[in-house]
Amino acid sequence: MAIPADLRYLESHEWVRENDDGTLTVGITEFAQEQLGDVVFVETPEIDLECEAQQPIAVVESVKAASDIYSPVAGKIVDTNAALGDTPELVNTSPYEDGWLYKIQPNDGTEYDTLMDAEGYESIVSSQN
Repeated sequence: MAIPADLRYLESHEWVRENDDGTLTVGITEFAQEQLGDVVFVETPEIDLECEAQQPIAVVESVKAASDIYSPVAGKIVDTNAALGDTPELVNTSPYEDGWLYKIQPNDGTEYDTLMDAEGYESIVSSQN
């Protein structure tokens, strides 16, 4: 199972990538999509939504369950992955690239650095297997 070292993570199994423009791209990890099974629907947040860190702002539904997706930081939603409307299975086939969920402009640019690194996330996944 892939846990890319260049990303940050939440205990709730979201990954976070820092972009060159200061925004953060958010998706769910390979571990999370494996636990969910085949994704059949993704409800992304509204663009311009202001949210707090750890606030549920999206939903991923699979054949097994529906799962809330949390914001990693406080900020404003600036983009969502429109491709997921027609092809939600991208979350399964490409969780770290094509299956991203949304982008957020953080209120505080330093919050990203406080998120869990790959090693910390790997220890959480190991304890759940």
